[in-house]
Amino acid sequence: MKARWWVLSGVVVLALAGGGVWWTIAAQATSAVATPVTQTVAASRETMEQTVSATGTLTPTVQEEVSFAASGTVTGVSVIAGTVVAAGDLLATVDTLTVDADLLAARATLASAAAKLTDSQDASDGSTADLAQIAANTASVTTAQNGVDDAVAAQSAVTLTAPVAGVVTVVNVAVGDVISAGTSTSTGAAAGGTAAAGAGATTTASTAAFTIVGTDSWTVNLTVGEANAALIAANDQVELSLDDGTAFFGTVSEIGLLPSTTTGVAAYPVVVVVTGTAEGLYDGVAVTAAIVYERRTDVLTVASAAVTSVDGASVVTVKNADGTEVSTPVTVGATAGNLTEITEGLAEGDEVVVATFTPGSGNAGTTGTDRTGNFPGGEMPTGDFPAGQMPGGMNND
Repeated sequence: MKARWWVLSGVVVLALAGGGVWWTIAAQATSAVATPVTQTVAASRETMEQTVSATGTLTPTVQEEVSFAASGTVTGVSVIAGTVVAAGDLLATVDTLTVDADLLAARATLASAAAKLTDSQDASDGSTADLAQIAANTASVTTAQNGVDDAVAAQSAVTLTAPVAGVVTVVNVAVGDVISAGTSTSTGAAAGGTAAAGAGATTTASTAAFTIVGTDSWTVNLTVGEANAALIAANDQVELSLDDGTAFFGTVSEIGLLPSTTTGVAAYPVVVVVTGTAEGLYDGVAVTAAIVYERRTDVLTVASAAVTSVDGASVVTVKNADGTEVSTPVTVGATAGNLTEITEGLAEGDEVVVATFTPGSGNAGTTGTDRTGNFPGGEMPTGDFPAGQMPGGMNND
């Protein structure tokens, strides 16, 4: 519905297109008078906190990139992006043709090196040259044996399992891909990978065969200004919340030593470790944080509205049990929210008077003419009023 506004002799009139339009003209606006109302509140013991506010991004503590330790052709992929896995679950397999061939070659190399060593030992006459040759051949045997050991290990590496529990967020291989050990480089159609959709993830491009993100351990990356960085310390408690109202907690684990000045203002990185088992957390979501750098318990407080200043001194009005009111000087401390700390002058349970205000009923002595009516046809006139006149002949000057 489109709304139009006019100012008529100091009164704002709203015209609603398509409906009956009513107008009001007042020669003099009424004035609202606030009426004071008092109530009593008891001085009480509270916990007071001083915090530093910041915003940041949620990040999983565990983010593993997993690749094959063996080369070959992928023969099976057991997961897709979004699959929840436990440590040890099967991810994928490659054929054994390559690793079998590598093992045969390694054993042949070892046999050849061993034969050369035996020959050099048999032919040696103890000369320096012969002894040097034996040492070299011994080293060759050691190297060849290491090759065999690696080839044997690769036999088990044809089966790739999850090293940690979490959610598979990236799958970069498919059946038929030819891969090299340590990478996901392939000749198949799956090159480039598949990322989990709708999981709230902010994954970046990866060359690993799989990426697994943990879902039970989180950190929050914050930045705070230079002055605030001096107030906080490692192990400070942090109150955290998401935009949807989800609340959880953490502790400061690290404060950067060097600031970033990308925004023109020095800001220090702060890492917060999430504690507990909060639900509904996702990689990359925005987080609001309040870092508690000071907390005091059992602090005597009253409502800040109860404290007034008289000749430079802080004063509250105490209401006694018999209903009498006594102006009492107090010593105030810190203020947090709508509470003020009282260090002297009151005891817990003392009733103090707080003045509040309610809107008045207006000035009953208002004079002037109120006119209310309906514009012809239910529409607000458009264009200029004739000769500067308001509707009904009222002058607009």
